Amino acid sequence: MNPAARGRLYLVATPIGNLEDITFRAVRILREVDVIAAEDTRHTGKLLQHFGITTPQISYHHHNRRERQGELLQRLHRGEQIALVSDAGMPGISDPGTELVQACVAAHIPVMPIPGANAALTALSASGLATAAFLFLGFLPPKPTARQGVLTAIQGVQATLIFYEAPHRLVATLGDMVKVWGGERATVVARELTKLYEEFWRGTLAQAQAHFQAQPPKGEITLLVAGAVQPATPAPAAVLPEIERLLATGLGCGEIARRLAATTGLSRRTLYQLALAAQRQGS
Repeated sequence: MNPAARGRLYLVATPIGNLEDITFRAVRILREVDVIAAEDTRHTGKLLQHFGITTPQISYHHHNRRERQGELLQRLHRGEQIALVSDAGMPGISDPGTELVQACVAAHIPVMPIPGANAALTALSASGLATAAFLFLGFLPPKPTARQGVLTAIQGVQATLIFYEAPHRLVATLGDMVKVWGGERATVVARELTKLYEEFWRGTLAQAQAHFQAQPPKGEITLLVAGAVQPATPAPAAVLPEIERLLATGLGCGEIARRLAATTGLSRRTLYQLALAAQRQGS
């Protein structure tokens, strides 16, 4: 890169397993930048060696991100070109790269994404679950109480849910999902994506819990779960018996509409009109 050029931060996607999944553009950028900020320099070093890239590296990870961020920003302000890479996939997704990107944006330093492999989208594309809408949540909290709190908060989300999970916590996470959501949701456990032992396991949450309890998983895991099913809205005539019952208890039409709107999915206006008609008919 031209040392007089304006400093830029390049977010370079690296393979999630198979080294052939890197792009020509990513290889070129890694060769041309002044330095590569890597989550694990030893891990990235193997990738660089494979492609004959000799660009120097500097570590940037969760434990040194605060002290390293200032140094990287100074270098960028001097006009240096820096590539940020994670151990696998797109940097800035579920890793400390997010903070560096935010700092660059705040400092008006250009951030250039170099797209490539991503475990969440790779798993989703082959999962067989709905892809029109999805919610990526990264890693859930490791402690059960906090994890169950998150699961409760997203219980009604109707989009496909995507998580990353460590193999030693998968069974516990599946157990909490069964506890909070029930065991019937369709589930896909994608393991070791693009690698030799790539596997897509499909079943229900309860089946997944039993399977991986009996056969503890190994390797990198992406967990996908079908979203909540929206309850069918009943036909207005179907709620008339309940409206008549509530009228008999002395409740007014407005209160009946408020109560039933929360459980039936029908609008308050529709329910109020039904209650008012039933009240007139009964008087």
